[in-house]
Amino acid sequence: MSDAHLTARSLETLLGDWRGAAPGYQSLADRVRLLVLDGRIPIGTRLPAERDLAGRLDLSRTTVSAAYRQLREVGFLDSVRGSGSVARLPGPALALPLAGGEGMLDFTKAALPAAASLPAAARAAAEELPHFLPDSGYDPVGLPHLRQAIADRYAERGLPTSPDQVLVTVGAQQAIALIARTFLSRGDRALVEMPTYPHATEALKLAGARLLPITVTPPTDAPHALGAEEDDGWDADAAEQAIRRANPTLAYLIPDFHNPTGASMSPATRERLLAAAAAHGTIVVGDETTADLDIDRAGEYLPLPVYAHRKAGDPPVLLIGSASKSLWGGLRIGWIRAERPLIQRLIAAKPSTDLGTPMIEQLVVARMLPQTRQIKEERRVQLAAGRETVRRLAAQVFPDWRIPSLHGGLAAWIGIGAPVSSALALAARNHGLLIAAGPRFGLDGAFERFLRVPITYSEDETERAFAALERAWAVASAEPAPYFEAAALPNVV
Repeated sequence: MSDAHLTARSLETLLGDWRGAAPGYQSLADRVRLLVLDGRIPIGTRLPAERDLAGRLDLSRTTVSAAYRQLREVGFLDSVRGSGSVARLPGPALALPLAGGEGMLDFTKAALPAAASLPAAARAAAEELPHFLPDSGYDPVGLPHLRQAIADRYAERGLPTSPDQVLVTVGAQQAIALIARTFLSRGDRALVEMPTYPHATEALKLAGARLLPITVTPPTDAPHALGAEEDDGWDADAAEQAIRRANPTLAYLIPDFHNPTGASMSPATRERLLAAAAAHGTIVVGDETTADLDIDRAGEYLPLPVYAHRKAGDPPVLLIGSASKSLWGGLRIGWIRAERPLIQRLIAAKPSTDLGTPMIEQLVVARMLPQTRQIKEERRVQLAAGRETVRRLAAQVFPDWRIPSLHGGLAAWIGIGAPVSSALALAARNHGLLIAAGPRFGLDGAFERFLRVPITYSEDETERAFAALERAWAVASAEPAPYFEAAALPNVV
């Protein structure tokens, strides 16, 4: 169970215009059920007391009690001694089978093909490699000139950094796992966004963390002003309250082109969350693996530590970066940016997972990082074209689906209306398409009304994917089956 708590005021905001022709208790129960399925009420969240909610909604307590009772009967609420009514989902959490055979179109991976400059960089790196062969090749920290290139990139973005503030890792996934193992103990709370990158929550749970979810919603129709926090997707009030109430040890955030929603955290929200974390001793981890994937976001967004206004004794703000999203997924090079004492702790912990990062890949990335400006423009053109293709096909094939505004990132977090994302994903397999259902990005099966659709594939591949989804939708929408047993979880990128 999570430690999140929803106030009567916050639930009133989420409910919106919920009253309908049905009896009041039925309409209230139906809307709360929808909010749980959508993930706007994270699984494990404690709902407001019946008396508080009745007063806030100007209802009789009998009406609220009847709504809560119905939600318990159908499996959407649990009564927990000392915690009141807690949101849950009926049935087992979804598990989708692993990727299928030859000829399947794999949309579980929101990833771009290699950047155009990679072949030349690889050839140059191969010529450079003999210079390093007399050494053992075991290097847990990273090549000095690669760490310098990473530090230079942070400095260009407004965050002065020295090479000894950088630790190179085998991809961002190792960085997340290494941070989790180093700074979390079993039973510690870790604040995470919902939905979020599923392999991050897996790493946090493996380290023994209890997850504290806060909700992120897809972007609004227009880029928000740099100084505004409204409509950026994060509920700063709820996040501050979660930090204040639960005092999490660590917060894992994706502030730029959030995976999977595509939202970007406004500077105002960054400042508020960092201030709350500092006040309660929470370590903040900013995952910036998608930060360079800008299509047309308004304004310049600086790295998280710039907004921290840290004082002596404040908890640290660590950053995670990666070459995989912007350069190529086959380059398993990531890094951590932190203060020197923390880097030393991470270096000491790293040999338990590996004794060094592949040399040739480090050489390739070191050659490509100085070309970041050109590569970002190349990716912007590719992603803009992919975004337009997904928008066009979604409007054409599924006019009732809700397509979010998207200003960067690798995928669209699409609202599909009916709670059948899992059934749709499985039906799509029979038509040659692998795609990650919405619940893969949540906890315990939430987000059945959402589907993550990558914008990284060619027009032909995307057309094939939507043709498969159209055929699968006829099955999934006619026979909804959101929950069932399956063999294994897919890897999602």
